Amino acid sequence: MRLDKCIADHSAYSRKEVKELLRRGSVRVNGVPEQDPGRQVDLEGDEIMLAGVILPTALHRTYMLNKPKGCISSTRTGKTKTVVEFLPPELRKGIFPAGRLDVDTEGMLLLTNDGDLAHRILSPRRHIPKYYLVQLAKPVVEKTVETFENGVVLEDGTRCLPARVAALPGVENTALVELHEGKFHQVKRMFAAVENHVEQLLRVQMGGLPIDVKLGKGDYLLLLHKDIERLFKTPDFSEVLRFCACFFCSYWINE
Repeated sequence: MRLDKCIADHSAYSRKEVKELLRRGSVRVNGVPEQDPGRQVDLEGDEIMLAGVILPTALHRTYMLNKPKGCISSTRTGKTKTVVEFLPPELRKGIFPAGRLDVDTEGMLLLTNDGDLAHRILSPRRHIPKYYLVQLAKPVVEKTVETFENGVVLEDGTRCLPARVAALPGVENTALVELHEGKFHQVKRMFAAVENHVEQLLRVQMGGLPIDVKLGKGDYLLLLHKDIERLFKTPDFSEVLRFCACFFCSYWINE
């Protein structure tokens, strides 16, 4: 494939913009500067670097984003920053969030251009468990644990699927929640139904894939095939609780 077409097909740049990038020396092929737009490249064998960033030429790409507060899970640009805008322009083409987190919720969100994978993740039939670290106004009591396990009835009468909740050891008013569905503002509405209030919310894991603890807010990483496979495995709740106790027990205190 021609180099200029390859870059245009796998980035947000037009063919005209790509030619300008080539002219300015912003493109490297296999580590060597390249200015010829007609250079033939192998999508599988050649490494194309654009302004210091390796251009993924694989058909499907999925990224893990550590979503900060204040941005929306959308592809539409406007006054509020979208989650896709945390990727550089050359990586955004065709990318969309596989699911959503509220504007004031932080943590693990997947961005992909793979529609089939997004459907598998979001399909109600699969019930991929999602895990949230929650800071609450009041501590979790045994009655809350029982109510979650039996299926919380929300204020509008909607009954949720059975869920799990456990207090995080060593951190006051902080808990881990396991959900198997994704209703609108569900975690907040579930705690409201048991007369508690969510003050901060962080998604820490999806299926068997935890958030990378080295991933800073607004940072992202490209997932490998083995990572995708972990999404569809259900971990033991106690293991996730231990993971959170090790890496996130002081999260909001340190912040």
